[in-house]
Amino acid sequence: MSTVPLTVVGAEALRNELHEMKSVHRPAVIAAIAEARAHGDLSENAEYDAAKEKQGFIEGRIADLESKLSNAQIINPALINADGVCVFGATVELEDLQSGETVTYQIVGDDEANIKKGKISISSPISRALIGKVEGDIAEVQAPSGIREYEILDVKYI
Repeated sequence: MSTVPLTVVGAEALRNELHEMKSVHRPAVIAAIAEARAHGDLSENAEYDAAKEKQGFIEGRIADLESKLSNAQIINPALINADGVCVFGATVELEDLQSGETVTYQIVGDDEANIKKGKISISSPISRALIGKVEGDIAEVQAPSGIREYEILDVKYI
């Protein structure tokens, strides 16, 4: 597996989720399986089947989180000195040239992306258009409605 880029905040969120999966969810599903077993015949026990399915999901998520964290390349945006160039971890203020609307996004890893919090994935079309650009450049983004143009107003590393 290749490296997984994460910000410091994103890596901490994954560590917290992993801890919760191991210390809360895994013991709870083990208890649910034990309780369902106590009900008798497992071949017709819907509670047992549901608990086993949930256990499979939890174990899969734990393996996924452990893999991502072991292959993580953790980047602290505050330590980046890219001379105003849009790079992973940068917070970019943009103006949509069609609507005049101003938005601010931070370029983060796939697992951290949350548009409502202003975090966009490094693999998103907007991020791909922004990488390598500097303040004052125009980024053209292929959107479902056609090409949208954004002017880069500011690039920060916070």
